[in-house]
Amino acid sequence: MKIEGVPYKTVNWNEIPAEEHKGETGAALWRTFSQGNVRARVVEYGPGYLADHWCPRGHVLFVMEGSIVSELEDGSKEELTAGMGYVAEDDEHNRHRSFSPNGAKLFIVD
Repeated sequence: MKIEGVPYKTVNWNEIPAEEHKGETGAALWRTFSQGNVRARVVEYGPGYLADHWCPRGHVLFVMEGSIVSELEDGSKEELTAGMGYVAEDDEHNRHRSFSPNGAKLFIVD
């Protein structure tokens, strides 16, 4: 990934309003910074959150607090706890979604 159109800038995530995104179950709060070709987010999953779609978009994801279960559309699953994460490319054939039984706080760049 080549970051373009994003000059040096500090981001105070606490000053970015949270937007609620409903899941298949539960909800997530997103604090999103977008500039140039980068979208970076601090995302909080409430307990029982399950994404409402299979995502083909590439991400760099880091679990800051709590845990998630990352599931691929082929049925494979992996639990990620605080300090873990994943890197995934844009890929229609390996779509993924997240579930958080007890809630989680994530940092995501895509």
